[in-house]
Amino acid sequence: MTLPPVKAKLLDGKRGLIVGIANDRSIAWGCARAFRALGAELAITYLNEKAKPHVDPLAREVEAPIFMPMDVMADGQLESVFDRIAADWGKLDFLVHSIAFSTKDALGGRVVDVPLQGFQATMNVSVWSFLRMAHLAEPLMKDGGTLFTMTYYGSEKVVENYNIMGVAKAALECAVRYVAAELGPKGIRVHAISPGPLATRAASGIPEFDELLAKAKVKSPARALIDIDDVGAACAFLSHDAARLMTGQVLYVDGGYNIID
Repeated sequence: MTLPPVKAKLLDGKRGLIVGIANDRSIAWGCARAFRALGAELAITYLNEKAKPHVDPLAREVEAPIFMPMDVMADGQLESVFDRIAADWGKLDFLVHSIAFSTKDALGGRVVDVPLQGFQATMNVSVWSFLRMAHLAEPLMKDGGTLFTMTYYGSEKVVENYNIMGVAKAALECAVRYVAAELGPKGIRVHAISPGPLATRAASGIPEFDELLAKAKVKSPARALIDIDDVGAACAFLSHDAARLMTGQVLYVDGGYNIID
């Protein structure tokens, strides 16, 4: 999907943080492009120095005035990003949390065999980091805002080889509902976006992923695979005031695959 030229900057004056860009195939990059196309100003993070050369040109492309490292497992990095946003902008209108992680032994084995360290790492990066970002974003969303995180169908159905990440995504979706209930009175909306399978770097760690892509293309009502721009466009819409009464949802962007047995 190629985003059409936009005449009306529907998100002009809005400012948001995009977390999770690894390269130009990342879901977070699709979100960044969509928000920028509608006029929003962006803060972009990268995981570490190894990732920086891949993300830096993308941050330049969307003219991000804030470009900082954020490894949620590294003490203080997450907080430093929000401190910078508070100092430079004084507000935040939206946040895209598009990160997840699991150790190889945790993701590759049975759920009942998952080691404690692997389970903790999976939940820390995939779930707790979203809660922590919501906590830090709350005081910056003085006039309301929207929080996004990314989930997958394996949270509610057993998807072969998704394993412990399915457990983490189920916890993440539950967190979305509780955060939506707690922050809703302040005008802060919260959504989990559930894309269909995408050929991202994160997906490369899932065995037999090509077969999953082929199945989604054949079985989805749209008979097509989605791309990162489809996800970005959905998030951009949900951050607009037109969607102000939508919150606490798991929203599928998957060509309808989730409705098919």
